[in-house]
Amino acid sequence: MRLRFLLALWMAKLSIPALKITKHNGTNYPGELAIKICPEFLKYVKKPKRIITVTGTNGKTTVSNLIIDSLESTGMKVLNNRAGSNINSGVATALINGVGLFNRAKYDLAVLEVDERSSKKIYPYVKPEITIITNLFRDSIMRNAHPGYIADFLTDSIPPETKLILNADDLISSAVAPNNERVYFGIDRMDTDVTECINLINDVRVCPKCGGSLKYEYLRYHHIGKAYCEDCGFKSPEYDYVAKDVDIDEMTLTASDKGGSMSYTLISDSVFNIYNMITVIAFLREFGMSHEEVHACLEKVHIVESRYQLTRAGTVDVVVQMAKDRNALACSRAMDYVVQQPGKKEIFLMMNNFSDEKKWSENTCWMYDCDFEFLNDEDVTHIVATGPRGKDYRLRLLIAGVPDKKIDFVSDELEAVEKLHFEPHTSIYIFYGTDALALMGKVKDKTIALATQYTERG
Repeated sequence: MRLRFLLALWMAKLSIPALKITKHNGTNYPGELAIKICPEFLKYVKKPKRIITVTGTNGKTTVSNLIIDSLESTGMKVLNNRAGSNINSGVATALINGVGLFNRAKYDLAVLEVDERSSKKIYPYVKPEITIITNLFRDSIMRNAHPGYIADFLTDSIPPETKLILNADDLISSAVAPNNERVYFGIDRMDTDVTECINLINDVRVCPKCGGSLKYEYLRYHHIGKAYCEDCGFKSPEYDYVAKDVDIDEMTLTASDKGGSMSYTLISDSVFNIYNMITVIAFLREFGMSHEEVHACLEKVHIVESRYQLTRAGTVDVVVQMAKDRNALACSRAMDYVVQQPGKKEIFLMMNNFSDEKKWSENTCWMYDCDFEFLNDEDVTHIVATGPRGKDYRLRLLIAGVPDKKIDFVSDELEAVEKLHFEPHTSIYIFYGTDALALMGKVKDKTIALATQYTERG
């Protein structure tokens, strides 16, 4: 087996310069090759002494990147898989980069993003010291079914010795691996909170202990909030790390725990990213940093720009906004966030899925879980639906009550840009999905160019 493992390691190592020559740097092929040659490759490859993993439906990439950047800002060397994928072959590729030719580990610390469904293939061999679970929501229903199913998947996979950092405001993820040591993070009551769910999806309607009806002290969106049961006394976990006094206008929050508190500058004004921020603070505190050290780290990091970019083009703002397709909640949160921004808006919907049925057979039910109703707003003046699912988006918008006169459909994404109105002093929001990164860049460039031309013509 040792010879087979070394052959797998060496062949995978040899593939790395070949991939660089062919400009295929961000790939998990070395890990795929290694596992194909040696199916138990993850068992034998040497690993750093300390391993941190991040998983969850939404936010795991942002949280992973913020943690890696924070630790590297202190001078630490951190092995990671952000250049590849978060499945077993992506983790294998990262570990291949973390050892020498004779399997000697070159790193003491790794931060790895792990796909929830891949946990059963990773955790038998990769034993994290700490696992962070950001949240669990409906996502890619054909693959993930229900978040309760994924929670059970993680409970069965995470090693019993792993400490968990969990979202107390999410009753699904906070219940994962109940026998593991854990701490909880969350956000205290905000001015925008409600007590009744206004979203189409609420996956925690009954008490998980007695089956009674759940009530909320405050509710943020979907099932996220502080819940309690009047029948049996069940309630959401208490916070070990809490974001208080969140001030969107001043862009500040106060992070508090048993060791003290400190005011921090927000990395973003979206609630999703406030959760991401308190998650990172909780981890860095658990990692042993003081609030002052955590503050210094977070002053040096930022969110990856590919998920939200704003470009001024003449008298128009062009914004690209990630809205993960097949993920009703992520799209709902992005739509809600955009509508809350000031001013008039045009929306360009290109959350493209695979159009080749040989590669992908898509269940479109996620669109009917997504709150397209947010776009039925007087400040949304025009919507362009495009791409392989453009007609479906148009139908869903009509069901949501958006007037037909506000909607245009053009199947070709680049041609659809010409349907935008480019009214002065409006913002154009390009909603794109994870399958359309390259195309999104072309659409953005054309939108900026046309917006500039409209301004020059007066």
